[in-house]
Amino acid sequence: MVFPSDWLVPDWPAPAAVRAVFTARAGGASRPPFDSFNLGDHVRDDPAAVAANRRRLQSLTGARPVFLRQVHGLDVASLDDSTPDGVEADACVTTESGVACTMMVADCLPVLWCLPDGSAVAASHAGWRGLAGAGGRGILEATRQALAAVSASSLAPLVWLGPCIGPRAFEVGADVREAFVAGDRAAAQCFSPLPAAGKYLADLPALARRRLRAMGVTQVSGNDGSDAWCTVTQSSRFFSHRRDAARLGSTGRMAASIWMV
Repeated sequence: MVFPSDWLVPDWPAPAAVRAVFTARAGGASRPPFDSFNLGDHVRDDPAAVAANRRRLQSLTGARPVFLRQVHGLDVASLDDSTPDGVEADACVTTESGVACTMMVADCLPVLWCLPDGSAVAASHAGWRGLAGAGGRGILEATRQALAAVSASSLAPLVWLGPCIGPRAFEVGADVREAFVAGDRAAAQCFSPLPAAGKYLADLPALARRRLRAMGVTQVSGNDGSDAWCTVTQSSRFFSHRRDAARLGSTGRMAASIWMV
């Protein structure tokens, strides 16, 4: 299959039967400020344009993307070929071929998972709230548990981190830092203090890698925190809620999808 040149195809050691892609903003039917491959149906874009873009994604991948209602929570949906769009969850898992676990993002971190034997795939939506979770259990821990529940494989999953707001653009308050440091004092190294009191720059991919490593997930590819992965600074390629919502009134959504053939 051939995707538009600015889409990202993960470079990771996934089994041959596992496919994945991360869409970019160009090449669709939406008009500004959603120009042009917006996949979000909740951002005030023309519904007909969103539907056309979603049909194109399905045509290009050959799999049906299931679009969830993402709420920065910890629920994981189990998908099959009858699962409708709109299920409320921030992660999903499937063992069925032709069904694409799909996460929409515009600054949050998309996380794609697969088991080394190709028996299951999953996707997570990891904004800071979902990543931090509560009591040391966030959306990544919930997804790992869901994968273990649907497969007999004892092998640790493979993970790919997609584009997100980068560590030179993600300004947060002390409450965000405390949400991570309370359960992992060493997570403080993922926050750089700013001159303003109580303000920090947060490294979301590094925080995710810490949580994955704590679960024994060591084969992690993709986003390394460099500028090329930053949704805020790469304005021609990526949508960014933080960059565009206040300035333009809204912004589009990209998608990270993973499926089995």
